[in-house]
Amino acid sequence: MPLSILAFFGIAFAFVFILRLARVGTLLAFLFAGVISGPYVLNLFQLTDTWKFLGELGIMFLWFNIGLEINMRRLWQMRHTIFGFGAAQVLMVVAMLFPILFGLTSWSITGAIMVALILAMSSTSEDLQLLADRNELGTTMGRQTFSILLFQDLLSIPLLAMVPVLAGKSFNLGATVIDVVVLSVGLVLGVLIVGRLILNPVMRMVARLKSAEAFLLAIMLNIVVWAVALDFLGMPPALGAFLGGMLMSETIYRHQIRAAIGPYAMLFMALFFVSLGMGLNVPFLMRNWFIVLGGLAALIFIKFSAIYIVARVRGVLSRDAAMIALILAQCGEFGLLILQTMKNSGITAIPAMHEEILTAIIILSIIATPIMLAIYDRLQRSGRLFSHWLQREVNKSVPAQRPDVIICGFGRVGQIVAQMLDARGISYAALDLNVDAVIQGRDRGFNVYYGDTSSESVLRQFGLAPRHTRAVVVALDNTTNARNTIKCVLGITPRIKIFARARNMAESRELLALGVRAAQPETIESSLRLGYDVLDSMGVSERVIDKLLDEMRADNYAALNSDSDRK
Repeated sequence: MPLSILAFFGIAFAFVFILRLARVGTLLAFLFAGVISGPYVLNLFQLTDTWKFLGELGIMFLWFNIGLEINMRRLWQMRHTIFGFGAAQVLMVVAMLFPILFGLTSWSITGAIMVALILAMSSTSEDLQLLADRNELGTTMGRQTFSILLFQDLLSIPLLAMVPVLAGKSFNLGATVIDVVVLSVGLVLGVLIVGRLILNPVMRMVARLKSAEAFLLAIMLNIVVWAVALDFLGMPPALGAFLGGMLMSETIYRHQIRAAIGPYAMLFMALFFVSLGMGLNVPFLMRNWFIVLGGLAALIFIKFSAIYIVARVRGVLSRDAAMIALILAQCGEFGLLILQTMKNSGITAIPAMHEEILTAIIILSIIATPIMLAIYDRLQRSGRLFSHWLQREVNKSVPAQRPDVIICGFGRVGQIVAQMLDARGISYAALDLNVDAVIQGRDRGFNVYYGDTSSESVLRQFGLAPRHTRAVVVALDNTTNARNTIKCVLGITPRIKIFARARNMAESRELLALGVRAAQPETIESSLRLGYDVLDSMGVSERVIDKLLDEMRADNYAALNSDSDRK
């Protein structure tokens, strides 16, 4: 047993290490580790009740986290995007999938509709993790993607309520709609009443204990109580955990709850993905590989096309529409949950073999998404994807005259430099690959354009030329991109003055070695400014502080320049 555990952790670490180097999400590593360690490959572990229990805990923590993100105030603020974009996405996917499923199989209409709906759902855990890893949760694209995921999570409640229809009961549309409406209204009222009137006082008493352990146990008890309550009512325990998260989201302690439960939620989510990988029937997959791969390709193509069309109709830029469609093109844990619930309940709406094929397609779609995103990113960086479309969409015109200064990168540093140049009446053109930064900068009156600063043709198009451009400011926050941009600039005009942003001394030395005139390390300047404020609060005179800072600044930059001279 210890050797099996050692081998498992070694496999998991190897996959995490490799996938992080490849800039692919780490949750995928646990899924791969489960496949390799499971009964169908190395057989280190059997998919026992213990692993299934850990997987169910992972599902409950996942749904609790989703519920924690859904509070009534946030839903109201995002209602147009959630119920507009989200509903349109689901309806478009179902409209494209249903005729294919019903036409190619012997399923009933109800079964085909249910499968189309669960295939329209995406993996909330994976997608949120991918957006967080890419620092895009706060972008326009990230918020739109999150809104669609929120709608899907809300849709899971009526879908779970409809599962008994598949158990053999007659389909009564009116009764089903009434049940769903009553359940939804009851849920909203329950969240408002229980969350604010009961849980707030309870959590206040727990918080007064000033015990991190008691606070954590109260959160876990809330998850389990609601999971057990809904299990008694004949509904999936995961829905109870989701309800528990929604209740907690209405308390004033939701931010502390999120911080306290975060590490444990990540652990159990990882165990869920491990158990998911163990359950992938590899021999069955190999025997039916052509059906599974064909279904996977068709599913991703249909979902990508449907979501892209909806996004473009809503006026989303081509690049953002493609990114949203690519991130949401997989299926999610909800589909696996429904299929597992149907199997456990003896529901035979679709044949058992088809359930196995659907399970394999859903798991493989979850695996495929980070890989497709990595390929997309590489194509995007190489300029082979959307570069001309985006330039036409965002850049209505190029500068009428050659600017004195070109700013490469329009984050906080680039914006400050642009403001200073504007104040002195010096002409400039700023370039960035972040569409949101470009559009927001345009709205604020900056002369900023969409463009790849490491592309020679783009730099020439926007005015970089020998004896015309007086200076180039490289304000990119990625060292690799900054290095490529500097080399490209020097390839066009070798004698140009380049001023670069650097995060620390090491980056400053590296950029100075490439031929940059000045590379100011942010750590030095921010540290000196912080020290200034501290000394000022201690009553030290401004003259003494300025003298001290001048000496320290001279010493630091002297060391930096001497290092660059030696190189």
